[in-house]
Amino acid sequence: MQLSRDDLKRAYERMFTIRAFEERVEKEFSQGNIPGFAHVYLGQEASGVGVCFDLGDEDYIGSTHRGHGHCIAKGVDVKGMMLEIMGKAGGLCGGKGGSMHIADLSKGMLGANAIVGGAPPLAVGAALTQKYNKTGKVAVAFTGDGASNQGTVFEALNMAVVLKVPAIFAFENNSYGEHTHVSYACGAPSIADRVRAFGMPCEVVDGMDFFAVLEGMRKALEHARAGHGPYGLEIQCKRFLGHFVGDPQAYRTPAELAEARAADALPRFRDRVLEAGLLDAADFEAIEAQVLELVEAAVQEALVAPFPDPARDLTRDVYVRYA
Repeated sequence: MQLSRDDLKRAYERMFTIRAFEERVEKEFSQGNIPGFAHVYLGQEASGVGVCFDLGDEDYIGSTHRGHGHCIAKGVDVKGMMLEIMGKAGGLCGGKGGSMHIADLSKGMLGANAIVGGAPPLAVGAALTQKYNKTGKVAVAFTGDGASNQGTVFEALNMAVVLKVPAIFAFENNSYGEHTHVSYACGAPSIADRVRAFGMPCEVVDGMDFFAVLEGMRKALEHARAGHGPYGLEIQCKRFLGHFVGDPQAYRTPAELAEARAADALPRFRDRVLEAGLLDAADFEAIEAQVLELVEAAVQEALVAPFPDPARDLTRDVYVRYA
């Protein structure tokens, strides 16, 4: 697979933005600047960016509780995200969605979701809209290995096949549903085998390799956009941190944590591109400097931004009224 220089830069910029943003979220949460819980996407950057790389604003994605990376991969504004995560009035959802319900419909990002397995049913509905309106667009559901056991996910897989909708199910298998290993929780030999049993193709890809994810996603897009119905991807990746920021991870050995870090997708991407002579070190340094400046600005603006006004905002956006 050969990408242009601009595409390679865009891919790395998105992955490094997720990395820098999530490291800063971890820091700000630890300092008490972020309310609620925070579930960061560190380690899974290649998965989200590979899946979303060829999607446009009119393609939909549904996310999980670990949704910041999916937002950035889909092109959502980083400053609006930080405002939202800190619960500030200028956030993407007015500061009332927070980390686990962050959304941006203008980018086709239907929202992070605290409901385990919440995205697949939503994606089927969104994909049915795409089919009905003959848009040629798709809907993608991000799901974890833990959520792959939910009954609503099974129903969504079956309905997607029955209705032959352009839905893509991206199962990010980082081996843990909260603190439980997939080998214990998943009765099937693999998530992909289970998905195939519903009557759709499902490919297993290396989620620590951007190019592998992109190649798998391009097959999925070709299949779905051609009117052949849904497609599944089991994206095998590694979570650097625990289920939530502050999780001591007593269920993982030091060797396993070191193995996850050693598989880091970002240096793997850099090394491959540098060896091929497609970009040089200065290109990567420029991207990183620009991203770090953006994230720092997002944090500083969010820290001093006002909170929502209860008198004005408490009941705003609670219900949607359709004409």
